[in-house]
Amino acid sequence: MDGAPDALGIDPGQLDESVLMHELEQIHRTRHDTLLHGSAEALDRHTSRMAELEAEYLRRHPGRQVTAGRTRLGARARGHADAMNPDALRGLS
Repeated sequence: MDGAPDALGIDPGQLDESVLMHELEQIHRTRHDTLLHGSAEALDRHTSRMAELEAEYLRRHPGRQVTAGRTRLGARARGHADAMNPDALRGLS
């Protein structure tokens, strides 16, 4: 893209950091409604734009901090700990 708007919006590489973050927040906020109520075309466009924005974020932040609990191994450990906690099974923790 050359930075000009197209059907999906401005090339994410042309957005300044604050605008990129705003666009990411907006697209994630609207994802569920698009999935539930959008047409197939709307969902395809939403998915494409979200992928573009996320790819640009990752390109800019290759060394971003990854929280251990957000990894597959961390999720497994959390799941195992929850299975051992009877309150978690009842939704109390």
